[in-house]
Formats: sequence, C-alpha cells, structure tokens
Amino acid sequence: MKWFGNGSRKNGAHKEDTPRAVIDIRDITKTYVMGEIQLQVLRGINLKVMPGEFLSIMGPSGSGKSTLMNILGALDQPTSGQYFLDGLDVSKLPEQELARVRNKKIGFVFQSFNLLKRTDALRQVELPLVYAGASNRTKRAKAALESVGLGQRLDHLPSELSGGQQQRVAIARALVNEPAMILADEPTGNLDSRSGTEVMKIFQQLNREKGITTIFVTHDPWIARHTNRVVMLRDGLVIADREVANPLVAGEIERPSEAEELESVFKEAYYGGSESEYN
Repeated sequence: MKWFGNGSRKNGAHKEDTPRAVIDIRDITKTYVMGEIQLQVLRGINLKVMPGEFLSIMGPSGSGKSTLMNILGALDQPTSGQYFLDGLDVSKLPEQELARVRNKKIGFVFQSFNLLKRTDALRQVELPLVYAGASNRTKRAKAALESVGLGQRLDHLPSELSGGQQQRVAIARALVNEPAMILADEPTGNLDSRSGTEVMKIFQQLNREKGITTIFVTHDPWIARHTNRVVMLRDGLVIADREVANPLVAGEIERPSEAEELESVFKEAYYGGSESEYN
C-alpha cells in the first residue's frame, strides 16, 4: 500500500504568506567530543514545521534521531546552526533561559509517562503551571484532564490508573501550558495495542480539532502512518521529507504484521523516492 504522496517535500519551501514556522532549523550540526575523538551526529539539518502540522521523525539507530529530538526539545544545544522555536532563536540561550522556554513553549510526552508515584492526576498536571507561576492552576489542570477523557480520575494516583490512562495524564500535563508544540517520544511504546490506539485517537483529535502542532519521534512505521508528514534521517542527514498521502485514522484499520510494515517502509521510503534523495 502506497502511503506517501507524490514527490518529496522541500525543506523550508513555504509560500511567503504562510504563518511563521513553529520550528525553523537552519544548518544544525551536533558534534560530541570524546577525548581526541570527534563524533559528528548531525551534519547539517534543515527543517521547518508550520503551525498545526502533525509529523513523525523516523530513522534507524545511530541516525541522529534522538539527538535531533533533544535539540528540538531545548534539552541540548547544537554545535552550529540556528534553531528558531516559535520565532525565538534558542540555539545559543543559557541553560536558565532554555528551561524557561521548555516549560512555556514545549509540551513533552515520553514513552515511560514520567509521573510522580505519590501524586494524584490533578496535581501532576498542575506542576508545569506551578513552575510557570501561573494563576487558576486547578481550573486549568482540570480542563486539560477533561480534554483527554479523565475528568472522573482527578484524584487517582498513577498506581490506580491503567497504562493508557497514565499516558493521558502525561498528555494533559503537556497541554496545560498551551505550548507552541507537543514533542512525543515513542508515546505508545509502553502500551498494549488497545491503549495505544486510544492514545493515538487523542493525539489526532487534539491536532485536528484544536490545531496543536505535534511531533512524534518514533521507529514505528505504523505510528508514522497516522501522522501527516514523515521526516526520515540517516547518518545525521534528512534523506526524505514527505507528506503521508492518506493518514490512517486511529482504530479504523487493524495493524498489519511487523514484516508487512517493514516491507512497506523500505519500498515506499527508501526505494520509492527520487534518486537524489538517497545519495
């Protein structure tokens, strides 16, 4: 089944009258120095993400996917290049300012949920608001939990919630500060298929109904097919950047076998584009 649209997407190619990019990465490199050895992980990444986009970043182990995720999340800084997040160049900010940007502009959702064991759902979601010194914290946290279907679980501890419900708390926590984007690292990786589908439904609903810019970092082609755009990395470079022709709607189609997924990815992504993309 062909799941990419025709042709490749050109990085940074947007009409002049389009809104300002949420993410605008320009010639980003990242080099780690280990003694006398220099390891260049990112070798000149250019990427634009516009408001309301829903995309996946994919790549094999060692492709630079995790390093790029850390830079996107303002958890690390590039060696060179510029990173404009919602119009602000964060590539050279000191750590204190980076922390402020992370709390205000980025909502994180991780594979492992990262919830506090002895804190109920409502307080979990309030935490980013506490750090930001925001008002109406309880009201806003309750509204965020209601938006992910947990309005009746406000006083429940993580141990009293299923894996899918815990991830919903994490999503609500990511939403509560109204960030410029949500960055999700393998958000369904620790969930069974049913819970994973429910979580994907929430992400799709938030994106389509509220226009929340969402980025998945994933190795899973099935998850990627539920997004609208796929960016693929290899050896620290973007080798493909494509629209998904007909994004899947969570829960409508049963997941195929792993072998079928992988075959589809290799045929359509690595061998289905123009020759210049992969050289």
